[in-house]
Amino acid sequence: MNNQKKQSLVSLTKTGIVAALYAALTLVLSPISYGAMQIRLSEIFNNLAVFNKRYIWALTIGCAIANLNSPLGIVDIVFGSLGTLLMTSLSYFLSRRVKSTAGKLAIAVVVCTLMTWTVALELHFVNHLPFWPTYLAVAVGEFISMVIGAVIFGILSKRIDLTK
Repeated sequence: MNNQKKQSLVSLTKTGIVAALYAALTLVLSPISYGAMQIRLSEIFNNLAVFNKRYIWALTIGCAIANLNSPLGIVDIVFGSLGTLLMTSLSYFLSRRVKSTAGKLAIAVVVCTLMTWTVALELHFVNHLPFWPTYLAVAVGEFISMVIGAVIFGILSKRIDLTK
């Protein structure tokens, strides 16, 4: 196997592992992963998007798989996954020129927390929940998950090159 094929296989494997971890953690913790009052701890992995764009697709796929179990059904599978695609893409693009890991992770925390309006909008239209209180509740859960992830991946990035 030549080096380029080996690198492609390694990249695909990393993508699959992150997608599987996201989906598995969401499903294992499903009582707190869905709804207006949620702490989706699998969102910790959103921090990986600032290290390598492959994780944008890993997280989007993982979210789509996890949302197969969502009480919002097809709406969450489609729009929840698109929300993840958008928030992780924004995190990646806004952090590309930032040198410090802490700066990159701070961007991911802020972007992903602010972007939870997409989840609040889904809950507003499907479950008829009030938008602003729902947005605040989902954003708080996202912030908690993202900060935990930023600490974990900040520490890991000192030992492992997460960009590769």
